[in-house]
Amino acid sequence: MVDTPTTERLKLGAPRGGVINFKSPTPYGWAPLAVLILVGLVDRIEFGLLSGVLPLVQAEWGFSDTVAGSIPTASALAAALFSLPAGYFADRHNRTRIIAVVVFLWALATLGSGLATGFAMFYAMRVFLSAAESIDNPAAGSLLADYYPPATRPQAYGWTRVTTYLGGIGTILGGVLAEAFGWRSAFLFMVIPGVLTALIVWRLHEPARGQIDRMMAGVTAESAAKAVPKPPFVRQIREVLAIRTLLVVTVGLALLSLGLAGVFYWLPSLMVRNFGVGAGTAGSLSGLITIVGVLGGTLIGSRLGRIWHETRKGGRLLAGGGGITIGSVVLAVGLMMDTIVLYCLFMLIASLLMSMAIPNLTASLADVVGASSRGLGFAVLQVFLTAGAAFGPLIVGIVSDSTGSLVSAMYALIVPMVLGGLITLAARGSFERDSRRVLEEAGR
Repeated sequence: MVDTPTTERLKLGAPRGGVINFKSPTPYGWAPLAVLILVGLVDRIEFGLLSGVLPLVQAEWGFSDTVAGSIPTASALAAALFSLPAGYFADRHNRTRIIAVVVFLWALATLGSGLATGFAMFYAMRVFLSAAESIDNPAAGSLLADYYPPATRPQAYGWTRVTTYLGGIGTILGGVLAEAFGWRSAFLFMVIPGVLTALIVWRLHEPARGQIDRMMAGVTAESAAKAVPKPPFVRQIREVLAIRTLLVVTVGLALLSLGLAGVFYWLPSLMVRNFGVGAGTAGSLSGLITIVGVLGGTLIGSRLGRIWHETRKGGRLLAGGGGITIGSVVLAVGLMMDTIVLYCLFMLIASLLMSMAIPNLTASLADVVGASSRGLGFAVLQVFLTAGAAFGPLIVGIVSDSTGSLVSAMYALIVPMVLGGLITLAARGSFERDSRRVLEEAGR
């Protein structure tokens, strides 16, 4: 057990009585997880609003599908520019403060989107929002590994990362509010939750960096509480990029992200055009598909990954990569359906299968990157994910304008998604070696 400073004991998530029990699966309780889930949820709702209101925004300003597809592309490229510096910063500064400031900036960008007087201003606010979003991910990824030991990390990373795929809530909210009160109301509505969330994060306890790993490696409590040394940036990035499991998984996830971003960004628009439903109905159906599929896939994936982690080599990667591969094939079949009921059913099954990767792959990455570089490790992941997501919507928009069919445009992304699942499976061989190295280094 380790005692925490008096000033930290008053903060949200601080251990009771100021004493940290590292034998517990939740040394800091579940409060930090709940707060970071809230952060991720606000993030994705704000991001998902655009998909729900897009038909009405296009109707007001009259821009093409290519231009519409370029919004998330430009946003993702802006986010990629900030990801690595954000990871470097997260490894050296107070992570809870970083996240609190970023969430407040999200609220400002959302306000600017709702008050935009022209398309150029609206476009700029969406890009600014994504750039700010990229800063909190490395800090949150690093924090979770210091709040929870490896046995609990699949649940912790699973339920925080699940929010990444819950943009459907924003899609539903955006579509319903846009149809009832105009598209601007959707953005203005989210400003207050953003500000309140920033205030909550500001009160969150900051755990000692790498302390849990060192305690698990058998280091004494006094030594475990010492600060983790920070290598120079160039050496640090080289060390991170030398981790084979990290690289293989992130490349696979980037290809998956390419497909998912393109398909689900345009899903409400496809329903409006091909099945003749209203924007509110399309946004609600699309959102429900992602919400139910992601939650169900995370629950199944967490359970299956935990069992296979103990019984199979690289079991978490087997569960995650297998779900991606099979889910991508189901998605391809679903695009052939000519009734909205069958279409939604196949999209739901595909979403559920691919979501099995969420708890397993993120927990695996936390296990193979040392505490002193986890911020940068998750920044590398963010760069790859952002790069994949950057071009999915744009590719669909360009092919749609060329062929006149959103369905044909979406098929262009199926092969990369299947390839992403197969590449992820290839990381199984290196996972055990890389995770063992992290604990060995923590015990020195």
